[in-house]
Amino acid sequence: MSLKDVSAHFAFGENWASYAATTDEPRIAEAAKALICLFGDDGLRGKTFLDIGCGSGLHAVAAGRLGVARAVAVDIDPVAVSTARAVLRDHAPLLASEVHKLSVFDLAPKTFGPLDVVYSWGVLHHTGAMHEAIASAARVVAPGGLFAFALYHRTFMCGFWRHEKRWYARSSPRAQRLARAVYIALLRLRFLATGDDFRSYVANYKSLRGMNFLHNVHDWMGATPTSRSQRRGGGTHEWPWLR
Repeated sequence: MSLKDVSAHFAFGENWASYAATTDEPRIAEAAKALICLFGDDGLRGKTFLDIGCGSGLHAVAAGRLGVARAVAVDIDPVAVSTARAVLRDHAPLLASEVHKLSVFDLAPKTFGPLDVVYSWGVLHHTGAMHEAIASAARVVAPGGLFAFALYHRTFMCGFWRHEKRWYARSSPRAQRLARAVYIALLRLRFLATGDDFRSYVANYKSLRGMNFLHNVHDWMGATPTSRSQRRGGGTHEWPWLR
């Protein structure tokens, strides 16, 4: 199986396309805050910026708001590519930006030139070869540049989540809806047990990736690494609950 075969991956693009309809200034501002936490108030100003696994394109837009000179976004999913192009066109029309359908494994310094900042949030563990993906992304960082990425961490629930994600990704929409309902019900019970306010959590839900609560539940439940990664033990580090 090719690691660049989109059919072997969860349909992230469709979820991002649905989420993109909710893109607005408050969401862009939240995404910009997340980037500021990583790079500082002026850490992106005048820099070239690459978002690997760009999804909706929200973080490329946010990088534009923080003054990047050029934003490049890549994603293996053609639906995500179309979505990111539309989001950038609508929310950052003056930003020098480009979006490409490209696998992280095809990145090379000569493709776009070395970039000052390479960013990949919650993506590289889904590629099927996490360590190779990290190395490939690192190769396009300019000398003295920055590479910011986030990965799942390992927990005692990893085995369960691997089986759940494999099942969910190939299940019917109806079965997926039922699974999400069960997951949310269990999450409600967790909040009840700890005395926290579930409704407030959902209403004020924030994700560094920019996702809202319901889209993130779908993403989380189906976002599984491909089989090669599972056999080799890379990219299977899971969160037991949404953060």
